[in-house]
Amino acid sequence: MAVQTGLGEPRGPWFISPELDPDGRGWWDAPGSGRDPGGRRPGRLLAALAVVAVSAVSGALAGGLVASRDGTAGPSAASAAPVPAELVTAAERTVPGVVSVLAGGANGASATGSGFAIDDQQHLVTNDHILAKGGGGPVTVELPDGRRYEAEVVGREPRNDLAVLKVPPSAGLAPLPLAKPGATRVGEPVLAVGSPLGLSGTVTAGIVSALDRQVRLGNNRHRAVQTDASINPGNSGGPLVNARGEVVGVNTAIATIDGNGSIGIGFAIPIDQVQQTADTIIGKGG
Repeated sequence: MAVQTGLGEPRGPWFISPELDPDGRGWWDAPGSGRDPGGRRPGRLLAALAVVAVSAVSGALAGGLVASRDGTAGPSAASAAPVPAELVTAAERTVPGVVSVLAGGANGASATGSGFAIDDQQHLVTNDHILAKGGGGPVTVELPDGRRYEAEVVGREPRNDLAVLKVPPSAGLAPLPLAKPGATRVGEPVLAVGSPLGLSGTVTAGIVSALDRQVRLGNNRHRAVQTDASINPGNSGGPLVNARGEVVGVNTAIATIDGNGSIGIGFAIPIDQVQQTADTIIGKGG
């Protein structure tokens, strides 16, 4: 498997495509298959893809829109095409409901990521691997306006890489609307919203690249929404939203080549799985 290096040294479970062997080799790597006299394949590059859950640390931001604390948004230098007006509206509606998540800290392990309000009871959804990397330490949530709250961990579901937090009613977070299960379509525009590399309120644009993409995080297989919206360390747990501002998934992993940051292949947990898991956790934990 490719060595994890480069942009921010992202933390989280390794990803291996189900089509690859445990060492990261695919069928195209088998010598003597006749595709190439040297035994090398065009697909060899894919064998170098190390996909890691994206949380924590520092580095340079790649592409997209950054929404400032005063609610304005402007294109970054990496944006190549104008963003449709409906996506600007979707960003304006989404950013106020997205938070930064810090797990652990002080002298122990720590990790950062994102989360968002899922109901009017101030329950927040995020990725479990953020809490796992935080070593079970306290969880702090920072709101878009800079206020900070210590969050209660309502429950965790490592198999689905999801966790539910809860903050006091005074936080006043507006829940994000959820897309209807099965309504997401390949090719539709989406936004990834979160705190990559600690830059809260960051919005990046792309499309849904594929649905029902089978990926493996750690020892568990997942059915994921694939997107080319720029996702970087710290986006974990943040929402992937459509042009109507509805959450279609929770950003959880990216593909990298030798750990060198986002290459336009990201994965989100589908919203139907998120809602089912969150409802179960909330039902058990209150």
